[in-house]
Amino acid sequence: WCISFRLFQSSQYQYFQSLVRNIDVSFITYQRDGKVDMVNNSFKKLFQINSVNNIHDLREISPELVQTLINIEPGKSCLVKIQEEDDILQLAISGTEFKIHNKSIILVTIKNIQSVLEDQETESWQKLIRVLTHEIMNSITPISSITSTLDLMFKDAKQSKTPPNQESIDEVHMAIKTINKRSNGLLHFVNTYRNLTKIPKPNFRIAKVKDVLDDIKLLIQEEIKANQIDYIVTIEPESLEIHADTKLIEQVLINLIKNAIHALEGIEMPMIHVKAYYNKRGRVTIQVIDNGQGILKEVLDKIFIPFFTTKPKGSGIGLSLSKQIMRIHGGSITANSEIEKGTTFTMTF
Repeated sequence: WCISFRLFQSSQYQYFQSLVRNIDVSFITYQRDGKVDMVNNSFKKLFQINSVNNIHDLREISPELVQTLINIEPGKSCLVKIQEEDDILQLAISGTEFKIHNKSIILVTIKNIQSVLEDQETESWQKLIRVLTHEIMNSITPISSITSTLDLMFKDAKQSKTPPNQESIDEVHMAIKTINKRSNGLLHFVNTYRNLTKIPKPNFRIAKVKDVLDDIKLLIQEEIKANQIDYIVTIEPESLEIHADTKLIEQVLINLIKNAIHALEGIEMPMIHVKAYYNKRGRVTIQVIDNGQGILKEVLDKIFIPFFTTKPKGSGIGLSLSKQIMRIHGGSITANSEIEKGTTFTMTF
């Protein structure tokens, strides 16, 4: 019976080894001293190696990769970029740790997501170019039309034996003013784009979320009162802290709250709920929730694209700037919305 059980265990182990060696995801298991217990075929193929005895052997491929394997925390994920002579690897790395016979084993999975990132980057550029083209054409088209009209007017004036009357002079003056206005609008657009790419280097510090939200409440309370909005803040626990540049985070929150105020125009019993808490993964999360009209799905997909706006006088940089600020904090910002129910913006740190 014992022999049969051992044979069963052996066959199960061989089955497991065969399975893990041939799965598509690259993985490596190693001990705290760096000694490698197992790598699968996908890992060898990814890094073009036949074997590896210690994670430090991978230093020739990428010192950053080795440092990531040394410092990786269980349950955490990170990205590592490896620039080769003729290729680029963008690696999504996740780790976990477990014990076998009181010995700590680290298991790390690695996936090359370069093609996925390139597809996303291409899509982002296409969206941005569409918006830029739209904005520029809005200024260039009327300028081109007006200059053509002026050209015809001057040709007619040259051929005419009588001097231009006051009405013609007024038309020329109005045309020049319009060209000047559209030119200034285009310059403002370019300067706005330049500002979008110049986020100051963040000054990180530990800050209480309550202090940040209290400061914001002081700044927006007059606007909240004027619009008769029920403004609610909940923080759980009240001692909740973030490691952040509070000035930049305040900028994001003020933008989200002002957007919520605009979304509540014409709504009965308008409400904004700012909610701060730990999410199920233990990450600090701040939500700005309103009970406004909601955002259409086709609009929701575009709101973080630079210069996209549905407001008549909007610049379209507020949310894209907010997204950049959250990214430099190692976090994210997302939006969910239901028509006639409201919108929720979620900042995750």
